[in-house]
Amino acid sequence: MGDSVAWACEQGRRLRRAKMKRTIVMLLVSAGMTAPAMAASVTNKDADTQVLVIVEGGSRMEIAVEPGATQTICPAGCFVTLPNGDRIALNGGEEVEIEGGAASVK
Repeated sequence: MGDSVAWACEQGRRLRRAKMKRTIVMLLVSAGMTAPAMAASVTNKDADTQVLVIVEGGSRMEIAVEPGATQTICPAGCFVTLPNGDRIALNGGEEVEIEGGAASVK
């Protein structure tokens, strides 16, 4: 009788571990699918290409936004230096429009 109780306990532990693994995988997949939705977008309404300096997580990079183009940036928040020297902080989800070298955040 002791063996059957130990077997049942072990089976219960295995089921709980399998359910926990499935839950963790589902959470990671759903988080991965929502990440791009949280990114900010930048639209260049100027006639000239605009270069933005982006600092995200300690990394610095420059992106060029062509006239009329929209770029997706900052999935985890960042600081952006605009062509006119202004700096803005983005958390993700914002829509930024560049016109006349200045930005408006929506």
